[in-house]
Amino acid sequence: MFDEVSLGAPENAVGFVMWRIVAHYQREVDRALTLDNLTNLQFITLSLVAWFGREGTPVTQIELARSAGIHPMQVSQTLKLLETKKMISRRISKSDTRAKRVEVTKTGLDALHQALPKVIAVQRSLFGKAGRPGGSLLKELLRIDKALIDPAH
Repeated sequence: MFDEVSLGAPENAVGFVMWRIVAHYQREVDRALTLDNLTNLQFITLSLVAWFGREGTPVTQIELARSAGIHPMQVSQTLKLLETKKMISRRISKSDTRAKRVEVTKTGLDALHQALPKVIAVQRSLFGKAGRPGGSLLKELLRIDKALIDPAH
């Protein structure tokens, strides 16, 4: 079978290489955030809540799930954990009682101020200049991401 359909070796498969890099990145971020009592997924979720709410408008759980490409149930579970840590608050939306509005708390903002430099340090360590804003790696990943989100372009 491998003779008929093969790339020759796992390292020739972009999906395999990406999976290994992402897994390594997540482990490094998880390790860097251990003392902050956050995982990579919790950090990403908390960051998005803060980013979307930066102008005072709470975000919904569904908006978070869509923007991060995370299953809504996983977002809900992660938000529950962040809520027990008092890093976010959730309220039923006044305009849509099926939706929950999510806001970052002062505790959550304090946690982000502690965690963000650590995550940036991991990114710089692993990806160097290519992963920084304007870097070749980030540009290519953004191009691919945009094509996945909007295949018409």
